[in-house]
Amino acid sequence: MHRQLALFEEPLTTRAVAALVKADGVAALPSARRRADDAHYQEVVCRSALNRTKGMPFSWTLNPYRGCTHACQYCFARRYQTQMEMGAGDQFSSYIFVKHNVAEVLARELTRPSWTPSLVAVGTATDPYQPIEGHYRLTRACLEHLEAASTPIGLITKGPLVVRDADILARMSRRGLATVYMSVPTVDAAWERLEPGTAPPLQRLRAVRHLQDAGVRAGVLMSPLVPGFSTHPSRIEATLAAIDDAGVPLLGGNVLYLEDGSRDHFLQFLESEAPHLLAKYARLYVRKYPDPAYTAQVKGVLATLRARYNEHRRTPEEDVRRQTDWIADQL
Repeated sequence: MHRQLALFEEPLTTRAVAALVKADGVAALPSARRRADDAHYQEVVCRSALNRTKGMPFSWTLNPYRGCTHACQYCFARRYQTQMEMGAGDQFSSYIFVKHNVAEVLARELTRPSWTPSLVAVGTATDPYQPIEGHYRLTRACLEHLEAASTPIGLITKGPLVVRDADILARMSRRGLATVYMSVPTVDAAWERLEPGTAPPLQRLRAVRHLQDAGVRAGVLMSPLVPGFSTHPSRIEATLAAIDDAGVPLLGGNVLYLEDGSRDHFLQFLESEAPHLLAKYARLYVRKYPDPAYTAQVKGVLATLRARYNEHRRTPEEDVRRQTDWIADQL
């Protein structure tokens, strides 16, 4: 190990991290600092801040961190931890990599003569407002550069810490440059098992209300809707009621998909927490996306209830359940 550490006296890149971990495991990380939340934080340097995407509604992604203490069981980004020779399970939420130079690299990329402002999705892989952001403030520094470069963003988070940056986000919103999407898949108690490191859903809804009051274009994503946990009409109804009570808009919702790599972790979670669902998931998720007919049915319920809430009329649960018993039957 001592010989290998000498090879990486310069600040670590993610490639160097992978080499160290492959050789000697996570114990080989030279300066992974354990904090009060029991997670280890390793500073790394990045060569690029923006990552080009294809086939998506945005052109670039930006993620100041790798790994996430929110520890969502279904998170597709768990699979990226395997690129660093680490597991997609607990090591995704207990070893967080901090790209401490990400704002400086982003500033260089945004000031290149070849740069043309186009939509950047912030927080697609790991949450930009997980608690450690309160210490490093990398997301805020990146927002300052994006604002200066008149670059539009869509920011996705489960972290109420986002309200700290309401000033920047409001200025960007007034120029049509920012939308904040707060993920609140459900207000049912199931969230504690699915998203053990996140703030309570009602706290997240209050954060959206705060952002809106500050002038930020912000709303809620009910995504992912997790079969067997949050897809029943009564649970969709309860979440829509909470969103309505908070006076914030619903910007969309979708059903869980399972990426290779993160799929294994989620199935292990089911084996431990809800083994009765395993056979049904095997039928529903033959591929990455669930059966299209099931997705259409769940979206249909969401659309029906959403339309009625938009008319400011509460829909009794039974009014919808009579037409949607198939959800309870399937899972």
